[in-house]
Amino acid sequence: MLIAASLFCTGLYMVLTKSNAIQVLIGIEFMINAAIINLVAFGKYDKHNNGGQVFALFAIVLAAAASAVALAIILNVYRRFKTIDPAKINELKN
Repeated sequence: MLIAASLFCTGLYMVLTKSNAIQVLIGIEFMINAAIINLVAFGKYDKHNNGGQVFALFAIVLAAAASAVALAIILNVYRRFKTIDPAKINELKN
């Protein structure tokens, strides 16, 4: 639980302070991984249904899909604006 809490705090710090879109994405992944660690840790108390492990597998699949979509968006934004700094992108018009 302490590892998950420190990983979540690290991810939150990265999301709030970093100006690079890739580093923000890594921070979000840290927070998702902290939630997965908590699901597995609490799954220890559910010995018959393995609910924590099943939810953790779903969370891993969703995190992979979210990463793929976010990287595709970041690549398209870089192609258009030649930067991945969210503060320097001031318009998202067509």
